[in-house]
Amino acid sequence: MSVDSSYLPAVRTKTKPNTNPNPNPNPNPYNYQQVASADNARQRLDDQSTRSTWSHRAWMATGCVTLLICLAKSIIGAANSHIWLQPILPSLIGYLLADLASGLYHWGIDNYGSATTPFFGPQIEAFRGHHKLPSTITRRELANNLHELARAVTFTVLPFDLFCDNPTILGFVGVWSGFVMFSQQIHAWAHGTKNQLPQLVVALQDLGLLVSPWQHAAHHRPPYNNNYCIVSGVWNKFLYRHKIFEALELVVFSKLGVRPRSWDEPNSDWTS
Repeated sequence: MSVDSSYLPAVRTKTKPNTNPNPNPNPNPYNYQQVASADNARQRLDDQSTRSTWSHRAWMATGCVTLLICLAKSIIGAANSHIWLQPILPSLIGYLLADLASGLYHWGIDNYGSATTPFFGPQIEAFRGHHKLPSTITRRELANNLHELARAVTFTVLPFDLFCDNPTILGFVGVWSGFVMFSQQIHAWAHGTKNQLPQLVVALQDLGLLVSPWQHAAHHRPPYNNNYCIVSGVWNKFLYRHKIFEALELVVFSKLGVRPRSWDEPNSDWTS
């Protein structure tokens, strides 16, 4: 799949003339293997922090069951009503909007608040830690990585499981919530290498159905203000070209006087 690199952020560094007589025509813009090695050398990570606890697994199981009930009710309702197109189209919209939601949330967490921010503080701190040590996410076990989103999805989707019988609404809610819940695992795959990932995941990344390491790599290069969407990444190009996040940042600054972190040059607290 060809990728239009015109919307990727430019690296704000001085360049030197290339004196290599045989330069690589397709340099890797972000070598995750090198970054992973650097991370391992720099950090002293407690292995327990990346492992799943029984609480994590319980919330993961609850979230998955809640989603499966929602999707099953949608399929059964569509079959009984002999309507298939109506649930399918909202489901596709749910998939697309999950990517947009992941970008908006990622942008807000990256740019505003601190570890002491009510409710969102731990997530803000976790995302800041992710920028310091990007490869850590690849070592997290599934439930460890997804339990917080699974818990949120459980409480969000459960009312629809109990009180909604409309297959169209259930299809949208199930697909949107499912991709939101698994967005962090898709994000983790975007930090992997092809030889580490399942072939199906690599195929979906190559097709553009899941965000690829190449596309997500731009988010970890200066000026760190782009490619926030981490499901399919389909919105990244649109959001960058139309300066959507820049406009939102100006609104927040004009109304609240709060500067986003992306306006300042990254310092050691953010990138190392």
